[in-house]
Amino acid sequence: MWIRVASLDELPVGAAKVFMVEGRAIALTRVGDQVFAFGDVCTHDGGPLAEGKLEGYVIQCPRHGARFDIRTGRVLRLPAVMPIPVYEVKVEGHEVWVNPEPR
Repeated sequence: MWIRVASLDELPVGAAKVFMVEGRAIALTRVGDQVFAFGDVCTHDGGPLAEGKLEGYVIQCPRHGARFDIRTGRVLRLPAVMPIPVYEVKVEGHEVWVNPEPR
């Protein structure tokens, strides 16, 4: 199932913006011409990931510095040990659609 979440104009470049999708807080961001979606919860302590620093494909939790790859959800730096959920995204024209089931 795909859900229209935003338009491209609503998405920041170099930062993330949170949308509620099917009861889940999902952060969307643009890196170059690509759009990525990931869960807005650090698996270390439940902190708001979208408030963290985004460098390329890496988001850093603002609380304790855990880092994650927004393409895969993989942990890149402790203290987190569990990956974050990531979601499929498709762009049609200027509309951004997300599959609300994690990959």
